[in-house]
Amino acid sequence: MEPDSPTPIYPMSRLLSVAVLSLGFALLAGGCANLEADKTANWTVEHFLAEGRSKLQDGKWEEAITTYQKLLGRYPFGSHAEQAQLDIAYAYYKNGERPLAVATADRFIQMHPTHPRVDYAYYLKGLAGFQPPSGIFSRITGDSPSERDISPVREAFDAYRELINRFPDSHYASDARERLVHIINVLAMHEVNIARYYYSRGAFVAAVNRAKRVLEIYQSSAVVEHALGVMLDAYRKMGFADLRADTARVLKLNYPGSRYLN
Repeated sequence: MEPDSPTPIYPMSRLLSVAVLSLGFALLAGGCANLEADKTANWTVEHFLAEGRSKLQDGKWEEAITTYQKLLGRYPFGSHAEQAQLDIAYAYYKNGERPLAVATADRFIQMHPTHPRVDYAYYLKGLAGFQPPSGIFSRITGDSPSERDISPVREAFDAYRELINRFPDSHYASDARERLVHIINVLAMHEVNIARYYYSRGAFVAAVNRAKRVLEIYQSSAVVEHALGVMLDAYRKMGFADLRADTARVLKLNYPGSRYLN
């Protein structure tokens, strides 16, 4: 077996030279880091805002977020800070970081409930909370938001509803109303899916009760037909001929061409 390599012994002068050289590199690296950190040291609020807007216009979402965060760290109060918070939420939304966009918009609403642009914060919270899937894409993949976690959809529903109730004349109210119609259909379809699950498990009473929620809460939804269809089948399974006949009558009156009547 070969012996271990001996530990080299260097002259003291050489050790000192290495130490001084290492210290020099460390100081140089620290100086470069400070220069990099000080890049925005003398920036004014206007400079930060202009740089942030430029990044947003160029679609550089992460750089815009970093710029606005530095602004808030340097100038945390005032109208410029409030605008920066809204722009950060928007940048998060555009960058696909929806939970962060929702949280940032929600924080703005809580901190500035009477702000002139709080309606935009509600609108942005709704946008980030739920986006309907592309019609073509959803038809190909069979993707349905009603079959996934419904919590973000409910948050979007609450945000849009608050926007419409508090600011009916807002610039964003009209679009929020249109989006709310789609969200109501998603929430109603979620209830129908639960009713269908109960039906598949033989829990016919639970299926009927869940389907009735659609008629009670989302009566204007296009999904009402499917809820009535679940009730029709469940009453048939339970042998409730009168209730089934009543349900069929309502279904035929409102949806004469429904496949559930066959």
